Amino acid sequence: MVESIDSSLIDWSRAQFALTAMYHWVFVPLTLGLAVVMGIMETLYYKTGDEFWKNTAKFWMKLFGINFAVGVATGLILEFQFGTNWSNYSWFVGDIFGAPLAIEGILAFFMEATFIAVMFFGWNKVSKGYHLASTWLTGLGATISAWWILVANGWMQYPIGMEFNPDTMRNEMVDFWAVATSPMAVQKFFHSILSGWVLGAIFVVGVSCWFLLKNREKRFALASIKIAAIFGLVSSVLIAVTGDQSGYLVAKTQPMKLAAVEGFYEGRDEAGLVAIGMLDPSKKTYNDGVDPFIFRMEIPYALSFLAKRDVNAFVPGISDIIEGGYTLEDGTKALSAQEKMEMGKLAVSSLGIYREAKKAGRSEEADAALTVLMENVKYFGYGYINDVNDLVPNVPLNFYAFRVMVILGGYFILFFMLMIFFIYKKDLTKMKWMQWIALLTIPLGYIAGQAGWIVAECGRQPWAIQDLLPVNAAISRLQTGSVQTTFFIFVVLFTVMLVAEVSILLREIKKGPMINN
Repeated sequence: MVESIDSSLIDWSRAQFALTAMYHWVFVPLTLGLAVVMGIMETLYYKTGDEFWKNTAKFWMKLFGINFAVGVATGLILEFQFGTNWSNYSWFVGDIFGAPLAIEGILAFFMEATFIAVMFFGWNKVSKGYHLASTWLTGLGATISAWWILVANGWMQYPIGMEFNPDTMRNEMVDFWAVATSPMAVQKFFHSILSGWVLGAIFVVGVSCWFLLKNREKRFALASIKIAAIFGLVSSVLIAVTGDQSGYLVAKTQPMKLAAVEGFYEGRDEAGLVAIGMLDPSKKTYNDGVDPFIFRMEIPYALSFLAKRDVNAFVPGISDIIEGGYTLEDGTKALSAQEKMEMGKLAVSSLGIYREAKKAGRSEEADAALTVLMENVKYFGYGYINDVNDLVPNVPLNFYAFRVMVILGGYFILFFMLMIFFIYKKDLTKMKWMQWIALLTIPLGYIAGQAGWIVAECGRQPWAIQDLLPVNAAISRLQTGSVQTTFFIFVVLFTVMLVAEVSILLREIKKGPMINN
């Protein structure tokens, strides 16, 4: 039974997957951002014929290639873990989850592999137009790759387009396009891609300012900053828009995540959004009577507007979601967590009765059990939840990670606006303090991206698939020691890869662009 699984095995398996995912996301966003920047620069070369733009594009391509190679390695390891550490998950929904990943591997990855070769080795061997197309298609391939991966992740957040087959005990896809174009997938795609564009712009601006600090390649640095700052500002504004849309969608499909992100325990009308606040660490459960905040400053009505597009609307808190009874948008009353757990356990037991009766040829008993199963299958995953408190994500982690992401997002908008102003209206080459700010902003871009993924993934806990499969039912039966061993192996391996990449990047940056060649 699932209950007999050592909780430490679950924790270590989650830690290993989180480690791999977070390392992978170090490399992916820079790949997406640099792909657009180098495409813009080669387009300028194609239009002007100026060798300066060719050499500028080649410099950023070189950094793109280094980052791309390491990102592929971490991505492959990440996908293998579904079969090793999460075999129950793969069995239960592999027909659905595996399809977008297969498409990503067949279409997008091979598209990248094909055109990246032309991009790096086709200079002076193919026409300028063909080479330009290869550069953009390389970036498009990376973007398409991200699309299908985010389709898979979006389905985990909002599972649709499938039916449960009691004979195979698997969820099977019945509507591919519902899965491929789900609103959650679309929102995650735009928000994630734009975060990569923002990071790419920050990286280009920061590296270019390093050249200014060293009093080197000024024309190259200033030209790169102009392009990247405008690109970054547009991307930063758009990501704020998609963030608002994502919040609205989360409120509809994952209300517990929204409540955790806000530290919102007691639902109310005209709910405000916490701008600044500090949680009380002594609060342990949703019903312990402890005020969740030591202090907070709210934006009046903002949470109601974000969640319902109505400043007067009722927004359920953690206690409401657990206890139920509030009115849903369709006019029905929300079920309590305990009711869902009882219905889930009924679905699990009915599945066992159905399979046993069908195997024994007792068709009437099998049909009756099947009816009960299908009436309650929506809450099947709740059958593996033993304590309603397990349904509450880590509130402090989500609350603070969300605010780190939002505050840095606002800072990036201001940063790019100032950079554009200084480079067009002032002499940026003499503004050492701004150059240092740009250089030090690079790690902030990575922190913002990681914080966003912490909210996305930790906010839906305890679910591997929202409301369908909790992590304690998705795990493989492994020895905890073997997972611990591979965890530390990955720590060493990924750290070595990261150090190697940073070392190579720094070496190539120090060499600088070959503008005079």
